[in-house]
Amino acid sequence: MKCVVLAAGEGKRMHPLTYTRPKVMLPIAGKPLLEWNLLNAINAGLKEFVFVVNYKSEMVRNYFGDGKKWKINIEYINQGKPLGTAHAIGMTEHFVNDFIVLCGDTIFGKNDIKNIMKKGMKIGLVEVENAKEYGIIELKGKKINKIHEKMEEPSSNTINAGIYHFNKKFFNFIKKTEKSPRGEYEITDSINMFLEKETIDGVPIKEWRDVVYPWHLLDANEELLKKMKPNIKGTIEKNATMKGIVVVGKDTLIRSGAYIEGPVVIGSNSKIGPNCYLRPYTTIGNYCHIGNGCEVKNSIIMDQSNVPHLNYVGDSIIGQNCNLGAGTTVANLRLDKGNISVVLNGKKVDSKRRKFGTILGDNVQTGINSIINVGTMIGDNVYIGPGAIARNEIQPNTKIL
Repeated sequence: MKCVVLAAGEGKRMHPLTYTRPKVMLPIAGKPLLEWNLLNAINAGLKEFVFVVNYKSEMVRNYFGDGKKWKINIEYINQGKPLGTAHAIGMTEHFVNDFIVLCGDTIFGKNDIKNIMKKGMKIGLVEVENAKEYGIIELKGKKINKIHEKMEEPSSNTINAGIYHFNKKFFNFIKKTEKSPRGEYEITDSINMFLEKETIDGVPIKEWRDVVYPWHLLDANEELLKKMKPNIKGTIEKNATMKGIVVVGKDTLIRSGAYIEGPVVIGSNSKIGPNCYLRPYTTIGNYCHIGNGCEVKNSIIMDQSNVPHLNYVGDSIIGQNCNLGAGTTVANLRLDKGNISVVLNGKKVDSKRRKFGTILGDNVQTGINSIINVGTMIGDNVYIGPGAIARNEIQPNTKIL
């Protein structure tokens, strides 16, 4: 059995992080989102994969290659113009027979993938609090009767989880699928046509983590860090303190006075300390520097970024190759303790988080004593001058003085 992985999308709701990388390559707990899915699929027994790619596909190809690193085989199909999920799956017709499909930007558990792999056509189902943004599943017993796409008043909280088991026959219905009002070929339309003639079982999913907005990476990061095991490959100086689950990569130096309270993951070739505090649910990438008098809490800091002098970063994501000037501080809590809203792609969105700092794109530089307000979204290649205050949404290639 082959596994088709849908990994072609940009993920515009993930701006500013996806200006420079596809959504599936966003890092969580030290690995790209897509790699966590791949590892769970491998542990479920799958060895043959077809990746459907498009946006910045070279990043996916360069990282995963032919799959030999994981003792599997990976083939690639470039979707070209993004025309929807049915179009993406339809492109795999000559590569697969009986197969499963995973949405590459949603993390599925090993046992759930195993259940989907069992004989017969299947769709994974999951219960969510707010079903408006998903395909609502109408059931008849254990069989799927219909999928209703993005209902304003959902008839239930059972949704399409984005994991499928299809066979060769299904491609006939993809070919008959017409463009939706969004101008895409929707897999839900193909499925509804198929259901008029055939049956599909609904399979409840137990482990499921959808990542829609940038701050959802923090939730996924926390979940995965809780499951890690301690593993120290770097050098730990005398008087450095590590408590709980701590992972330290090769050639990383933890200097004296560093206090690390796990779960925390630190990549390779990084320098931590002296005299800094890494609090739980923090992931530090490769070739990073967390310096003297700095505190980092519940955050993801990507490769080659520096938090070097008297900085505070909380509930935030720092992109690649960023540098915070001395004294730069990130605010992560409103004075009234209310939910933090952000402006994303020009629209106001409730993050539904009481604590949320900032999302920095790649190559952001801040001057000394600059301040980043709660919920600030900062594009790539932004310069924030000394003493400046950054707030709301800042477009790429902007200077704030």
